Amino acid sequence: MDLPSDNRLAAAVVAHRGRVLLVRRSETERFLPRVWGVPCGKLEPGESPLDGVLRELKEETGLRGEVLRKVGESSFVSRYRGHEVKNWQDNFLVRPLSLEVSLPHPDQDHRWLAPADLGTVEIDDYNLDIVRQAFSG
Repeated sequence: MDLPSDNRLAAAVVAHRGRVLLVRRSETERFLPRVWGVPCGKLEPGESPLDGVLRELKEETGLRGEVLRKVGESSFVSRYRGHEVKNWQDNFLVRPLSLEVSLPHPDQDHRWLAPADLGTVEIDDYNLDIVRQAFSG
């Protein structure tokens, strides 16, 4: 059985006019189905976090963006086929260069929320912390 080693990820806190883009994950996702969070995904082998965050943003939302700055790093442990996998994530503040969101799954949703309104959706503490990293700098 081929198990992943540590995963490298990149997350985009997309900010526009004082609001942040949150996306609700599909119910078919293995990890945190139907939970709200920022666009994020695994880096490809040899891909830089800067390139990866913009690729993931485009794949997950259809948006093009410009990285303004790195806002922090995060880590978490997930399970894959009964084994723990360590995930290392770079978090970036991103300015959208387009605004028409296109989600890959019909059961997904998105919202642009002011930081004070993040509690109106089911966002986990991990994603909440990432957004706070971006808006505290």
